[in-house]
Amino acid sequence: MSMRFASFRAGGSPFYGAVVDGGMVALSPDFPQWPSLRAAIIAGGLDALSEAARGRAVTHTDVTHETVLPDATRILCVGVNFPDRNAEYKDGSDLPKHMSLFPRFVSGFTGHDRPLIRPPESPQLDYEGEVTIIIGKAGRRIKAADAYDHIAALTICNEGTIRDWVRHAKFNVTQGKNWDNSGAMGPWLIPFTDPAQLDEARITTRVNGEVRQDDTLSRMMFPIREQIAYISTFMTLQPGDMIVTGTPTGAGARFDPPRFLVPGDVVEVEVNTIGTLRNTIEDEA
Repeated sequence: MSMRFASFRAGGSPFYGAVVDGGMVALSPDFPQWPSLRAAIIAGGLDALSEAARGRAVTHTDVTHETVLPDATRILCVGVNFPDRNAEYKDGSDLPKHMSLFPRFVSGFTGHDRPLIRPPESPQLDYEGEVTIIIGKAGRRIKAADAYDHIAALTICNEGTIRDWVRHAKFNVTQGKNWDNSGAMGPWLIPFTDPAQLDEARITTRVNGEVRQDDTLSRMMFPIREQIAYISTFMTLQPGDMIVTGTPTGAGARFDPPRFLVPGDVVEVEVNTIGTLRNTIEDEA
């Protein structure tokens, strides 16, 4: 199994470290030059973290998971990236020529085993299970054939969305995608070492044990190699950048009637090559 790294809090203090059977191995005290997991990625330090974690005893068992990179600065999301998702819009449109993109901010995410927050302004909190890639090597105008060389790590995203707020304006979705703690990233990140981690990946999203989404990354309209090539055309990708790569059909908004998330629900996003991200739902206090 790949080494797994997470950001967490214990005893009121922030740490990052390795996830092992039985708990966490805090590594941040050993690497003061890297104050966060993101800093370690920027420095190319995942191999050093892996080496430091080997054979170490568990340091913490009672932890609260943070989103994997709490200090993330640039998070880009790819929208409508599976053929069935395009058909869901029922607008008769052909498959798009270019991918849809929008930004998310880290304040919109929480960690594994923590609640997604439904705001009082809308009951339309929805789930979207996705794979997230974390860039490890900078590049501009990256060729698709070279794209995987620029990935440092992978994690899972539940890209929670307030559906009616993505239609507040003529042509943007930013409002509906950035409510505080409406989505989650986790439960950990794993170093990207083998193309099969993406090429053979399957996303399965369950709500209270019922499968709602189930598809493979191989069916994406815009594969991850193309995402990196396209995005790096207009912006220099930097280590620590995150790309949330697209969700399959089956979100709650697409049922008739819609099946939005309510307090008490449990959402699990499983990616066979990464792990399972689990969150509950609560109303905003």
